[in-house]
Amino acid sequence: MTDQAATIQPRRAAALFILFTVLLDMLSFGIVIPVLPKLVEEFLSGDTARAAEIFGYMGTAWALMQFVCSPIQGALSDRFGRRPVVLLSNAGLGLDYVLMALAPNLAWLFAGRVIAGMASSSFSTAGAYISDVTPPEQRAAAFGKIGMVFGLGFILGPALGGWLGAIDPRLPFWGAATLSLLNACYGFFVLPESLPPEKRAAFAWKRANPVGSLVLLRSHHELFGLAALAFLGYLAHAVLPSIAVLYMGYRYGWDTASVGLMLAGVGVAAMIVQGLLIRPLTARFGERTTLLAGLLCGAAGFAVYGVAPQGWMFCLGIPIMAFWGLAGPATQALMTRRVSGSEQGRLQGAMASINGVTGLIGPTLFTQIFAHFIGVQAGWQLPGAPFLLAACLLLTGAGLAWRVTRSRE
Repeated sequence: MTDQAATIQPRRAAALFILFTVLLDMLSFGIVIPVLPKLVEEFLSGDTARAAEIFGYMGTAWALMQFVCSPIQGALSDRFGRRPVVLLSNAGLGLDYVLMALAPNLAWLFAGRVIAGMASSSFSTAGAYISDVTPPEQRAAAFGKIGMVFGLGFILGPALGGWLGAIDPRLPFWGAATLSLLNACYGFFVLPESLPPEKRAAFAWKRANPVGSLVLLRSHHELFGLAALAFLGYLAHAVLPSIAVLYMGYRYGWDTASVGLMLAGVGVAAMIVQGLLIRPLTARFGERTTLLAGLLCGAAGFAVYGVAPQGWMFCLGIPIMAFWGLAGPATQALMTRRVSGSEQGRLQGAMASINGVTGLIGPTLFTQIFAHFIGVQAGWQLPGAPFLLAACLLLTGAGLAWRVTRSRE
């Protein structure tokens, strides 16, 4: 076996380990999605309106913790390595799900969501891990596989959670706790460290806080432009969890089963693109062209969602929208090329903070626009307005991407 082959095999094994870790994380995360709002409603004696309000506060608190803590976790992974951060995250999430399973009242449940936002660092650390073990020219495909695993977790997790929740509303939390703790055990015995000691960087609070972490993004004009592009993409994506279910019920009269089937179709289409097509497409056309094509497909897909007068027309946008999945991995791959190996954790932490900011802005922005354009006060009814706004955000992003990357490819 040549030295090159001996190096490639551990890299592949390490990438498989982190993908399996992310899959278990997403399964545990998705399991509680169908039952958490119902448990909040149960604590409030069936007051659905108040439960929706409290659940929104929980989502905001979770996003705020992500914004504050992700840079810290990224900087810690640059200092101490990826492995201990991933293991502590998994163990912390497992214990947190136990807390929520036993929560005697709403305050304890709320505290559990806050802790979950603090502990769920393995999402951003996974990106740094992949950067460590993957050559630059293969990173877009590797990030695409992470996206595929995310999609698989979101397909299987809610389905499993709904089945367990039908038995007992607390059972999904025990299932999530089991998966997270098993993930921690798996990582302890199997997951290797990806960041060698000579590539680690000293920890500094000025770089680990959310504002300080963003300074890294201004170290290179192309990096800053790509970060702005990522912000627009994250913000556009927030329209889907914010109003998609309400929109489909309002405009097309779809029931829960129809919505679930459609969401499963979205997940499968995204998995096909991110798992099978990113590598050959980036190899054939390059990261810049793949990025631009992905953004334009995303904008077209959102436009179809926003103007489709019938449900079957809405479904035509799903395969188009799936190719938006090309943009995220290409963006991440281009960004990892512009920082050193000792800064990959900080980069992923900064990106998670940007995602956290959009998590604070997006839900309110899109739900308010939706409410306005279906209300009696609107001059004309346009229920698809949030999707059309998302399309405009991605078109703006495509223009920005064309400008900041044209000197490279």
